[in-house]
Amino acid sequence: MKNMLILFCLCLSFFAGCTSKEPVPPPPEKKSDSRVLVIGLIPEQNIFKQMERYKPVAEYIHKKTGYKIELVVLPRYGNIIDNFVSKNMDGAFFGSFTYTLAHAKLGVEVLARPENLEGISSYHGLIFVRKDSGIRTAKDMKRKRFAFVDKATTAGYLLPLEYFHENDISDYRTYFQETYFTGTHEDAIHDVLEGKADIGAAKNTVFDKLANADSRINKYLLVLKKSPEVPENSLALRKDIDESVRKKLQDVLLDMHNDPEGMDVLKQFGARRFIETTNDDFEPVVRYCEHIHLDLSTYDYMN
Repeated sequence: MKNMLILFCLCLSFFAGCTSKEPVPPPPEKKSDSRVLVIGLIPEQNIFKQMERYKPVAEYIHKKTGYKIELVVLPRYGNIIDNFVSKNMDGAFFGSFTYTLAHAKLGVEVLARPENLEGISSYHGLIFVRKDSGIRTAKDMKRKRFAFVDKATTAGYLLPLEYFHENDISDYRTYFQETYFTGTHEDAIHDVLEGKADIGAAKNTVFDKLANADSRINKYLLVLKKSPEVPENSLALRKDIDESVRKKLQDVLLDMHNDPEGMDVLKQFGARRFIETTNDDFEPVVRYCEHIHLDLSTYDYMN
């Protein structure tokens, strides 16, 4: 009986061992793929149009360098620096003011920018009204509605600030009946065209593109002010990106126009070629900021 009892206890121990579960080890930490580069796109126009325009360029870079380009549309200019950091981006196609800000705050370094089919690699800002509004001067604008694009744009905010400075408008918030930010250059133009705003500001490249597609733009809108030329949207990378990666991307972009396949991609993109770009090209933006006493290191660009 004693032997049977011992055998019974051993069996219980055996089955208990069979039913107990070993602790499951945690999955290995996923390592980021060093062959993937996350590149942001600013919301210059409709986000779907932005993706459609830049996707062939991203695929071409991947094919030529082996680095997969993951495009991410930054939904707002107004938090572009925060999003760049929080989304762990490696670079972005920055506008002239967003690059100047990102360079000052994050140390990003520019590589190249496109030259359009007419050989132009810059743009300027515009302030415009409806022709039938009766508005022709800053004095005429008092108690009217002004549509900006975003506080982090040259054409959609810095140009108006300079215009106000020239015309002794010390506080535009009290000078106008209403001011607001549309978020895109397209929307600022359409808001003035449709009478939602009396005055608007936007970049000329978007204005001209819309005018080519919609005859009402030139028929009903009047440009009152132009800014100096500033660089077109430029690709810049984080300052800690390896120099070999930086050089590969820059070389591919700068040589695209010498490759038949690259030429096809450039044509889809609406460019003749990419040209080398340096910090010196953004000096007009820096001078703009200095003239209106805007400190880039402390500037609150949130709308």
